[in-house]
Amino acid sequence: MTPDSDRVLQRLMALHPKIIDLSLDRVWRLLAALGHPERALPPAVHVAGTNGKGSTLAFLRAMLEAAGYRVQVYSSPHLVRFHERIRLADGLIAEERLLALLEEAEAANAGQPITYFEITTCAAFLAFAHDAADVLLLETGLGGRLDATNVLDRPALTAITPVSLDHMQYLGDTLAEIAGEKAGILKPGAPAVVAPQAPEALVPIAERADALGVAPYLGGRDWTHAPDEAAEGFVYAGGRLSGRWPAPRLLGPYQIANAATALACAETLQGFEIDADAARRGLAAAQWPGRMQPLTSGALADLLPDGWELWLDGGHNAAAGEVLAAAVDAWRRRGADARPLHVVYGMLNSKQSVAFLRPLVARADSLSAIAIPGEPASHSAAESAAFARQAGARRVHEAATVADALRALADAADANAAPARVLICGSLYLAGRVLADNANQRRDSS
Repeated sequence: MTPDSDRVLQRLMALHPKIIDLSLDRVWRLLAALGHPERALPPAVHVAGTNGKGSTLAFLRAMLEAAGYRVQVYSSPHLVRFHERIRLADGLIAEERLLALLEEAEAANAGQPITYFEITTCAAFLAFAHDAADVLLLETGLGGRLDATNVLDRPALTAITPVSLDHMQYLGDTLAEIAGEKAGILKPGAPAVVAPQAPEALVPIAERADALGVAPYLGGRDWTHAPDEAAEGFVYAGGRLSGRWPAPRLLGPYQIANAATALACAETLQGFEIDADAARRGLAAAQWPGRMQPLTSGALADLLPDGWELWLDGGHNAAAGEVLAAAVDAWRRRGADARPLHVVYGMLNSKQSVAFLRPLVARADSLSAIAIPGEPASHSAAESAAFARQAGARRVHEAATVADALRALADAADANAAPARVLICGSLYLAGRVLADNANQRRDSS
């Protein structure tokens, strides 16, 4: 049976404005009608960026909880259920509570045009305002300056993770334009952490910070990180948390950068005591499904031959393609673990498919293209296969579903060959469908 909250969410989608204009006017109107819940939130860490936002907040959440704090989290998109977007201090929001808040926001909006993200963000603020917590970790949905989350006068901390090309139809065609939009979350009097950036992205961020009188804690200048290959961890050099750290629980070389950004946030967040022990336990406990996640059991994993590995990542832009390629290279540096790699992917038509696929094509033994089920904005399997060929792929197949792609790989497997590794990627929407279809692998609800 479809949950009642899903039926309300379907109604809210129908309120979408006929013309897309990024603006905070609709958000301010609804927040006023709801009694301004954004003014009753706990201290907030507001994070923008193109890649790494969710993982950075997953690390920071785990550190704060290890230090004994009650933490709320707002993130998007969800993978399997909308409830994943709203984490209260005691866990994901319950169905009954979510339904009541969505209906309250719907009634207060009174049928006026508003985007799905805007009205659900206002409902989330209601949830957070009425929940006893010490801190809120708030992830932007799109951009920063005009993002629906950007209504706090003075967050406890702002942070900008690496900026790359994505959502250009809304944020601008250049890295500088996109970074300028992300820098819109910076606020006077609020400390800011900025992860290492490309020079073109750093300029508008620095200009915005200077105009506001904000001195950012800048990656590459005030704090640094580097792999510690001998110890299979990393070295962080910054403030009081400087030192050698074990590899974080979240896998992939790029997670070291996200873990380091979280350490920089932990050092900068005022009024909270996160010592080295809590930070270490947090790095070891963090969970963020859909990001280099091994699927060790379940309906899809069981389709592969014994000894094969199945991995899932929601990366979908050019920078994500590069970090996935780095993860493959890290696997292969192990020598004995240099397995053949097969990539199964599906992508939305708003993404730069060739740029995402190019670094993976150079490392994959084969690619299987699918359409993302239930997504009208998905490329067809044939279109995605054509993009892979444009990126230089020679062994490209089309499949109706992920399961069909996995069955084809299993049928073609040589029983005498070494076990292979399969990476499913290209979209967070696809990642959500894979988690649902695999059944035994669901997003953490603890």
